[in-house]
Amino acid sequence: MKDEKLIDRIQRIDLPRNRSAFLWGPRKTGKTTLLRQQFSHAFFLDLLNYDLFLTLSQRPTQLRQILEAQPSKTVVIDEIQKIPHLMDEVHWLMENKGYQFIMSGSSARKFRRGNVNLLGGRAWRFELYPLVSKELEILNLEKALNAGLLPSHYLSPDSELDLKAYVHDYLKEEIQAEALTRNLPAFSRFLQSAAVCNGMLLNYSNAARESGVSVKTIREYYQILEDTLIGRLLLPWKKAKKRRLIETAKFFFFDIGLVSALLGYKTLTPGTTEYGRAFEHFILQECWAYSHYSRLDFPITFWRSASGAEVDIILGDADVAIEVKSSENVMERTKGLHLFCEEHKCRKSLIVSRDPLPRKLQSNISVLPWRVFCEMLWEGGII
Repeated sequence: MKDEKLIDRIQRIDLPRNRSAFLWGPRKTGKTTLLRQQFSHAFFLDLLNYDLFLTLSQRPTQLRQILEAQPSKTVVIDEIQKIPHLMDEVHWLMENKGYQFIMSGSSARKFRRGNVNLLGGRAWRFELYPLVSKELEILNLEKALNAGLLPSHYLSPDSELDLKAYVHDYLKEEIQAEALTRNLPAFSRFLQSAAVCNGMLLNYSNAARESGVSVKTIREYYQILEDTLIGRLLLPWKKAKKRRLIETAKFFFFDIGLVSALLGYKTLTPGTTEYGRAFEHFILQECWAYSHYSRLDFPITFWRSASGAEVDIILGDADVAIEVKSSENVMERTKGLHLFCEEHKCRKSLIVSRDPLPRKLQSNISVLPWRVFCEMLWEGGII
């Protein structure tokens, strides 16, 4: 397998000279590697360096003195969330000295919760996801579903230990160090509960009961996961025409491997419920990443009727309806797709599976092998 530094990432941070940028992404998605590749001429400041962190957190104006001693007017600040109040100084240097800043971060919580200067629209927002199929010569599906697609984990000879360390580091460095919650044992229990329910309809009451905290606290815990980029919501489709719809969101961790680590799975076996859910999670991650990297930014939702009929993924304004099946021989059990397409004029109705070859069902529904679907997606052939 390739070294992480040799993988050509899709994300490109192309900026005009008068714009700066934020690059957000969870830990270990490869933000620093990407920025060093794309901004090799820039001056780098790493706020994980404790001496530098201490200096700039106590005296932000020293940033001016540091930069005046450097020849480059392009500056990368890694882990900018460590010193949110540094943003006022960044703004001043952009306006008065013509500096261009590219700032990376693994948590947007302090920016969202405080009155942080976000540069008044002068900084574009980019996001880095785990690896996607197009970034790998041949994606190993079993490896991806078990180890996840963080570069260092997917490429690791011992991803199980790496994943355990990742969970520990997240709790220690993001949660404990940032004092996001005082009850770390309860939050640890909550993480496991959230992993059990990954990809399912949110049920705050059940999670509260299992974690031993209030429903209000569970809502706050989920917000912490979103703010620290560890997970995101998949919102329900709400444009009902005929039938009553479920309006509860689903929550997904940002990486499949994290779910396995939290639940202690060693190997996911085809044919099991756990394998099927991980496979659906993988396809959804591809769709989320494509929406952002392509800059199309189309909405991604799911559809579920009150009677239980469901479509796993809706792309755009009902442009594409997708059912995800981990079977190698999909049968015509497509009630959700049929009902959804009765109400909405979908351009495409797809079943993405592990079938060896594409097929066309009698009901105008196409069965696409997952690899074919991914290739078409990244070539712009799905939406």
